Amino acid sequence: MTNPDRSFPRTKLKEPFAVKQLVSFHYFEFSKDFAFEGEKHDFWEFVYVDKGELEVFADTEGYRLKQGDMIFHKPNEFHGVWANKTVAPNVIILSFVCRSEEMAYFENKIFTLDDEQKGILAQIMKSGFAAFLPPFDDPRNHTLRRKTDAPVGAEQLLKLHLEMLLVRLRDAGDLLARQEQRLSASIKRKSEDDLVQRMCEYMEQHLYADLRLEDIYKQFNLSKSHALTLFKEHRGISIMKHYRRLKIEQAKSLIRAQRHTFTEIADKLGYGSVHSFSRHFKSDTDMSPSEYLKTVIAKV
Repeated sequence: MTNPDRSFPRTKLKEPFAVKQLVSFHYFEFSKDFAFEGEKHDFWEFVYVDKGELEVFADTEGYRLKQGDMIFHKPNEFHGVWANKTVAPNVIILSFVCRSEEMAYFENKIFTLDDEQKGILAQIMKSGFAAFLPPFDDPRNHTLRRKTDAPVGAEQLLKLHLEMLLVRLRDAGDLLARQEQRLSASIKRKSEDDLVQRMCEYMEQHLYADLRLEDIYKQFNLSKSHALTLFKEHRGISIMKHYRRLKIEQAKSLIRAQRHTFTEIADKLGYGSVHSFSRHFKSDTDMSPSEYLKTVIAKV
């Protein structure tokens, strides 16, 4: 009997853009003043502007995306998005695992999709809506829940169309990719200023708590090192020193009101004891709380 393996040799097909896992699937209708502080993760993500305009940053670069534009964020790239406070954008954000070396092509590029590519993207979205349950518009919820009555092959179609989009974008080459849209550092600076301001507001809202450094940087999806560097660069002071100064300013206000004892003030501001409060107060003002109270009384 003829050996079928020898008569019909098998050829393993090359898959330069094999998508192994889908991580998130989102369609957002952002308000014109929406801002997402930023995140980084170990998988790929693309951002596509379906309507309006969007500002994004990726590590050290800032970009402005218009309708029809798409940008890819590589694994472990810190990135975030902001609406421009003028136009409310509709945005598709999809993240996935693809470990192909060919994906390096998509780094630091912006693509403007043509009609064919937009059609492929529409099929990706159609398959995703058929395969998974909403919500699709929660930026902090990436859990994909399968529909029990999803059409057979819906997830596979999503995978195939996503791989097709990657192939088509790669085939189009540099005629489609635009690196010249990279902006000066202004958008990055603006986004960082906004993020640091939000961090300050968060601390101000929690003066009567006992925030730890970890509480603050995790609230804004930052790594410890990135949060420390970013805040020091923009405010010239460490995060926790700034937080302590805010507490001391609040303590001064409470002392001037003369409605609470020092022990009560220490307790209200989340200090473990009146002694640690007094120590921090003197370190920051060169006066003990009682000395500060005497200056208040003397001015009355």
